[in-house]
Amino acid sequence: MTPADLGRCRLYGILDLSYVESSEAENVAEQMIDGGVDLIQLRAKARSLEEIAKIGATLHNLASRHGVPLVINDYPEIARRVRAEGAHVGQDDLPVAAVREIAGANCVVGKSTHSVDQAIRAFCEGADYIGFGPIFATPTKPDYPPIGLDEIRKVHDAVSIPIFCIGGIKLENLPEVIEAGARRVVIVSGLLQARDKAEYARSAKKLLTFVI
Repeated sequence: MTPADLGRCRLYGILDLSYVESSEAENVAEQMIDGGVDLIQLRAKARSLEEIAKIGATLHNLASRHGVPLVINDYPEIARRVRAEGAHVGQDDLPVAAVREIAGANCVVGKSTHSVDQAIRAFCEGADYIGFGPIFATPTKPDYPPIGLDEIRKVHDAVSIPIFCIGGIKLENLPEVIEAGARRVVIVSGLLQARDKAEYARSAKKLLTFVI
């Protein structure tokens, strides 16, 4: 995945195994892809490395057939092992340069940030993109207070890499997130808990399509 490819991405879906059974991961990923998700991340907290690698390999085979990049959360060594296009880390994980060395030079590296200052530091570290949030309160990140909508324009003025706003973003509040200046978003629970995941993603993607 090149920086230009990354720049064209608008809707980032996280396949979080705290919401999805491992046996359903491939089926859910297929629905996400059908709905037009531009990137898929596998997030698998508290799972064994072997299980994550096995699911990651399955998802990568599926996603690559459709031209959708796969990102592995937390484990750059698994990203390299399954030949994923990206690796994503948090504030308490390895520095971006170390992640890139483990994951491979062709693997994009994203970093979670929770303030404009952290976003600037991630940019200076060499991250290819950042997650910025949580915008709203979310059970996925219970230890982080919501940033709110006012910081969205500030972070876009501060750094020049792709910024994916994340945290409590759902179809019903997506218009106000876009109005606040977001160009790219991550959706987790709203998408994974939707009865029709493909249609949910499709509706979100439509709202993001003409954002400049």
